[in-house]
Amino acid sequence: MQDRMNELIDIINEADYNYHTLDNPTITDQEYDQLLRELIEIEEEHPEWKRADSPTNHAGGEILEGFEKVAHRIPMMSIADVFSESELIDFDEKIRKEGVTPEYMCELKIDGLSVSLLYEQGNLVRAATRGDGVVGEDITNNAKTIKVIPLKLKEKVDVEVRGEIFMNKKTLEEINRVRIENGDTPLANCRNAAAGSMRQLDPKVTAKRKLDNFIYHLPNPLDYGIHTHEESVEFMKRLGFKTNPNNRLVHSIKEVIEYIEEKGNLRDELPYDIDGVVIKINHIEDQIKLGSTAKYPKWCVAYKFPATEVLTELKDIIFTVGRTGQITPNAVLNPTLLQGSVISRATLHNEDYVKGKDLRIGDIVSIRKAGDVIPEVVEAKKERRKKDLEPFKMIENCPMCGTQLVKKGTVDYYCPNDKCPARNIESLIHFTSRDAMNITGLGDSVMEDLYNFHFVSTIPDIYNLNAYAKDLTRLEGYGDKSINNLLDAIEDSKKESVEKLIFGLGIPHVGAKTAKTLASHYKNIDNLMNTTYEDLIEIDDIGDIIAKSIVDYFNNQENRNLIEDLKELGLNMNFIGEEIINNKNFKDKVFVLTGTLETMSRDEAKAIIEKNGGKTSSSVSKKTDAVIAGSNPGSKYDKAKELNVPIWTEEEFKEKI
Repeated sequence: MQDRMNELIDIINEADYNYHTLDNPTITDQEYDQLLRELIEIEEEHPEWKRADSPTNHAGGEILEGFEKVAHRIPMMSIADVFSESELIDFDEKIRKEGVTPEYMCELKIDGLSVSLLYEQGNLVRAATRGDGVVGEDITNNAKTIKVIPLKLKEKVDVEVRGEIFMNKKTLEEINRVRIENGDTPLANCRNAAAGSMRQLDPKVTAKRKLDNFIYHLPNPLDYGIHTHEESVEFMKRLGFKTNPNNRLVHSIKEVIEYIEEKGNLRDELPYDIDGVVIKINHIEDQIKLGSTAKYPKWCVAYKFPATEVLTELKDIIFTVGRTGQITPNAVLNPTLLQGSVISRATLHNEDYVKGKDLRIGDIVSIRKAGDVIPEVVEAKKERRKKDLEPFKMIENCPMCGTQLVKKGTVDYYCPNDKCPARNIESLIHFTSRDAMNITGLGDSVMEDLYNFHFVSTIPDIYNLNAYAKDLTRLEGYGDKSINNLLDAIEDSKKESVEKLIFGLGIPHVGAKTAKTLASHYKNIDNLMNTTYEDLIEIDDIGDIIAKSIVDYFNNQENRNLIEDLKELGLNMNFIGEEIINNKNFKDKVFVLTGTLETMSRDEAKAIIEKNGGKTSSSVSKKTDAVIAGSNPGSKYDKAKELNVPIWTEEEFKEKI
C-alpha cells in the first residue's frame, strides 16, 4: 500500500505541474479526483507514511521562468471537492456536530485561473496567481489589461481580494475561428485559454484575449468590520469589483442541493464555463470556529458536476469538409444516451488524434461530455477488440469533390479546390450571422454539422429545417430544448427588417451599413431588385463599384429565384427600421466608442449614432469627429487626447442626441 501511495504522489504531482504550470492537462478531472481521493484515504489510514511533497500539502503549481515570485500574506488555500448529494449531507452534518447552525452562500465554480489582487490606498499594486498557495506568480501587468479589474477603487482603502480570471465561451469561439483560419492549433478550452493568456510574457497578447473576472473572496473581512460572507461580497462590489449575480444565500442543505440542480440545468446557457458549485458558510465567526486542515478550509466545499462516460460501438469513420477546406474525421457511433441526449456522432479532430488513440471501426469505445456540450471519444476498449479490425488510414481525396488532399503543418489535411461544394458553408454562415439574419444557435460549427450531414445545402433549406427536428436530436449536443430554441430563432428571423436580408445575401461590396442605406432608400426588396445603376449612384455612399455589383447580382436569374423562394417561405421583404434622423450633431460625422457605457451597450450606441446620421469607426484618426468614452477607456482615449479630438462623456452623448 505504501508503494501505491508513492506512485499516486508522483502521478498527481506530475499532473499538477502539467495542469497548473504548463496549462496542458494530461489526465481528466475525473481521473485526477479519483487518484487524489485514493491518496487521501491511504494517508488517513497511515499518517506515518505521509511525504512532505504530497499533493495533499499544497495547492499545486510551480513558478514559470519570466515571472517574479510573490509570497501571499494570507495563504490561498484550495477547496475540498465533493461529488454527490450524500457527501453534501455529510458536510452539513459535520458542521452541525461542531455546534454551528449554518447559512450557506452558493456560488458558481468558474473554470478559470485563481487570482489575488492587492490594493494600496485604492490603487492596484499587485496581481498574483495561486501558485502553490504560499508563493505565486506576479501577473500584475497582464491583470491590468483586463478591463473589469479596476486599476483604482471607489474608495481609498488597503485591501486584498481574490477571484477567478476566465474567458467567455464566445470569446474562445472567435479566437479559435481566427486561429483555424490562420492555420494555427485552436485553444483547447476556456480554462486553458484563460490560464495561458495570463502567463503570456507580453501583456499585449493578454489584452487581445478579452479576459473577464469575478471577485468572490475577502481574506480578512473582520478587519473591515464585516461579519458575513454576503456582506463581504457587497463590500467588494461597492469598491468597484465585478461579482457574480448568480450568488445565493440559502438556509439549509436541501436548498443547496436545489441550487446545484437549478444551475446544473442552466450550464449550457451561461456565457462562461462552470464545473461545479462552491458552498460556503456565511458567518465569518463560524468559519473561524470550524478552521482548516493543512490544505482545505473546513467551512466550504466545492461540488463538482459529475463527468458521464458511456460505452458504444464505433460503427464508421466519415470525413467532413470545413469552410476553409480542412478535412475532419468523425466517429459514427451506435446511438447511445449521454447526459440526456442521444449521441450518434463525435468529432475525431485529425489523423493524429485517431492514430494516437488507435481507434478502429468496430471498436467498443468510451464517450463522455465531462460537462461540455460536444462529446468526445475517450478511448477504445482494446480488451474487447475483435480480431482483424483494420488500423485507421487517412483518406487521400476530398470526400466532396474528389480533389487530392494537401497536408498543411503537421496534422491537418485540406482540400485545395476553391470550387469545392463544401465552401457553400461560408455563404450559409454569413447569412445566419448576427449582422445578417441573426439566427441564434446557428454558429459556424452548427452550420457545418447541418451542411455536412445534408440537412442544409441552400439558404431556403434553413427555413425548412423543422422537417428534420427528430433527426437533429440524434446528433451530438442537440437536445429537444436546443432544437426547439433553434427552430424558434429561425422563425423569428423571418421578421427581421429587409436590410438584414440584403446584407445576408452576400452581394459583393455590400456591407451592413450599405444594406441599411439601401433598405431605407428603397423600402422593399422589389424596388431594389428593379433599380438601375443610374439611380443607385445618386445615393450617398453608393459608388460605382457597389452600384455595379448590386445590378449584376439582381440581373442573375438564380438570385431572383432565391428571393422569390424566400418570399414564399414568409421572410419579410420590407424596411421596418427607423428613418435616419438628420441630427446636426451627428450627420456625416465619424465617431469612435471606447470604454464601458453605463446605460447602453456598444451596439446600442452604434445604432443610435447611425440613426442620427453618423458613422462609427474602430480607430481614432484626424478624421474622427468625436470619441465617446465610458468607464475604463483604453488607448483610443489617449490617442484622442494626443490628436485633440473632442471627447464626449456618456452624458454628453445623450445630450447631443
